[in-house]
Amino acid sequence: MPSTHPMTQRVLIIEDDPLVRTLARDVLVAEGLQVDELADGPEPASVGWDDYLAVMLDLGLPSADGVELCRQIRARSNVPVVMITGRDHDDDVVNGLDAGADDYVTKPFSSSVLGARVRAVTRRGAAPHGGTQDLLRVGELVVDELGARAFLASVELALSPTEMSLLACLARHAGRVLSRQDLLEQVWGYDYLGDSRLVDMAVLRLRQKLREATPDGDGLVVTVRGEGYRIDR
Repeated sequence: MPSTHPMTQRVLIIEDDPLVRTLARDVLVAEGLQVDELADGPEPASVGWDDYLAVMLDLGLPSADGVELCRQIRARSNVPVVMITGRDHDDDVVNGLDAGADDYVTKPFSSSVLGARVRAVTRRGAAPHGGTQDLLRVGELVVDELGARAFLASVELALSPTEMSLLACLARHAGRVLSRQDLLEQVWGYDYLGDSRLVDMAVLRLRQKLREATPDGDGLVVTVRGEGYRIDR
């Protein structure tokens, strides 16, 4: 069973294929990270999810539903989750993102692609995202980038690192429409054409949390059809 002691540079891999697990472990170690491994899904309550910088989760586990496990992880922790899935399992990607995953890689994957994904997601999980202001204020929204906290109408939002980065990015550019590609570059760290579903599902989850904080939060993030997303001043 993985360690339950806080180790901020530790990543958990949950993957049944030993070859994939070995490749992922080697990439993570090369990134300077420590690695715990599981060949099947654990009982969610038995793992200290917040002890990890990120979790790599195979959706096709022998005796566990990877999507449901992702949902249970997200109910317990905001640790970044990177899904591992097959190229022909497109529905799994959508379901996994809907369950709260932050990103995904498809098998077979190259070490360079996996390394880039891990660097991006662990940056979001480990540190603030470098705005020019300590506090961003847009109406009743206050985003403390350095403290990685956000408030709407004085209610603190329980955001994952990806959701926090997304909200901060939109707040920094309040009044301006950001395309999905803009957000992929600024939030996910992709400098190439990435998967816009990452953006759309993250915005959906962010809106749900804004709506839970206050009824007025429902319309804070505006969809501009054919262009992208905006927070109005």
